[in-house]
Amino acid sequence: MIIQEGFDLKKIFVLGDSISIHYGPYLKQYTEGVFMYDRKRGDEALEDLDKPVGGNGGDSRRIVEYLSQYIHMVDADVLLLNCGLHDLRRDRETQKQHINIPEYEENLYKSIELINKTKNKPVWVSTTPVDGKLHTEKKPFDRFNDDVIMFNKSAEKIMKENNIDIIDLYTFTSKINIGEPLSKDGVHFIEQVRALQGAFIAGWLYRYL
Repeated sequence: MIIQEGFDLKKIFVLGDSISIHYGPYLKQYTEGVFMYDRKRGDEALEDLDKPVGGNGGDSRRIVEYLSQYIHMVDADVLLLNCGLHDLRRDRETQKQHINIPEYEENLYKSIELINKTKNKPVWVSTTPVDGKLHTEKKPFDRFNDDVIMFNKSAEKIMKENNIDIIDLYTFTSKINIGEPLSKDGVHFIEQVRALQGAFIAGWLYRYL
């Protein structure tokens, strides 16, 4: 894409879990020259994608904590926001969720309130699908796609109440058919899928802005 001299680049800031870390380089690549890309930082997140450290935004409780401390330092035309995968994880023995839906919803309301005190424009990115069987084989705790659907419904309700746009990454990813499994651990996607997710979000942003 050829950018005219004096073109004012739009700014994107990403606050999300390890899925956003994976599609992030592709989103940055596909929006280069039109958007300035930034995100919650910290390479230590790549050492263990299930630990909410560094660039990994983690669960909704951690998102609220991050926004409470740092939202005043974020300057973006669009703040891509997501959490859910860490919230809905279940203890294998008790099947208790890390964060249940009532608290999840409360944390989303708090997050929106914090963002709305700034000039940043939030856009919600839905939580991606989980292969529960494969996840159970590879992880010491559980995630189930039925929970993903329920958490996405709760988030969708809250975003609509607050007139916040939604990038439906769940549906997009669910429809990807590349002739092989999309994930090797039931939750984190192979490189080809990450590239497609980055392209999908980039296309949405081009239309949006």
